[in-house]
Amino acid sequence: MFGLGFQEILVIALIILLLCGGKKIPELMRGLGKGVKSFKDGMNEVTDITKDADKEEKKDE
Repeated sequence: MFGLGFQEILVIALIILLLCGGKKIPELMRGLGKGVKSFKDGMNEVTDITKDADKEEKKDE
Protein backbone atom coordinates (compact mmCIF):
# COMPACT_ATOMS: atom_id res chain seq x y z
CA MET A 1 0.00 0.00 0.00
CA PHE A 2 1.72 3.17 -1.27
CA GLY A 3 5.10 1.51 -0.76
CA LEU A 4 4.68 1.52 3.02
CA GLY A 5 5.55 -1.48 5.13
CA PHE A 6 3.77 -2.73 8.22
CA GLN A 7 6.12 -0.88 10.57
CA GLU A 8 5.60 2.47 8.86
CA ILE A 9 1.81 2.07 8.94
CA LEU A 10 1.99 1.13 12.63
CA VAL A 11 4.07 4.22 13.45
CA ILE A 12 1.65 6.47 11.53
CA ALA A 13 -1.31 4.90 13.34
CA LEU A 14 0.33 5.45 16.73
CA ILE A 15 1.08 9.09 15.91
CA ILE A 16 -2.55 9.64 14.86
CA LEU A 17 -3.72 7.97 18.07
CA LEU A 18 -1.51 10.23 20.17
CA LEU A 19 -2.52 13.41 18.35
CA CYS A 20 -6.26 12.79 18.10
CA GLY A 21 -7.02 10.58 21.05
CA GLY A 22 -9.02 7.38 21.03
CA LYS A 23 -12.44 9.03 21.15
CA LYS A 24 -11.88 11.28 18.15
CA ILE A 25 -10.71 8.59 15.71
CA PRO A 26 -14.18 7.12 14.94
CA GLU A 27 -15.41 10.62 14.05
CA LEU A 28 -12.43 11.14 11.75
CA MET A 29 -12.95 7.79 10.03
CA ARG A 30 -16.68 8.46 9.62
CA GLY A 31 -15.90 11.78 7.95
CA LEU A 32 -13.31 10.15 5.74
CA GLY A 33 -15.80 7.47 4.73
CA LYS A 34 -18.43 10.07 3.85
CA GLY A 35 -15.87 11.95 1.78
CA VAL A 36 -14.86 8.83 -0.14
CA LYS A 37 -18.52 7.91 -0.72
CA SER A 38 -19.25 11.40 -2.02
CA PHE A 39 -16.26 11.21 -4.36
CA LYS A 40 -17.35 7.81 -5.71
CA ASP A 41 -20.91 9.06 -6.24
CA GLY A 42 -19.56 12.04 -8.17
CA MET A 43 -17.37 9.83 -10.32
CA ASN A 44 -20.32 7.53 -11.06
CA GLU A 45 -22.43 10.54 -12.03
CA VAL A 46 -19.76 11.74 -14.46
CA THR A 47 -19.53 8.23 -15.94
CA ASP A 48 -23.31 8.09 -16.39
CA ILE A 49 -23.35 11.51 -18.07
CA THR A 50 -20.63 10.52 -20.53
CA LYS A 51 -22.41 7.23 -21.34
CA ASP A 52 -25.64 9.14 -21.99
CA ALA A 53 -23.80 11.60 -24.22
CA ASP A 54 -22.25 8.72 -26.19
CA LYS A 55 -25.68 7.15 -26.68
CA GLU A 56 -27.08 10.47 -27.92
CA GLU A 57 -24.22 10.83 -30.42
CA LYS A 58 -24.81 7.33 -31.77
CA LYS A 59 -28.54 8.05 -32.16
CA ASP A 60 -27.77 11.18 -34.19
CA GLU A 61 -25.57 9.30 -36.65
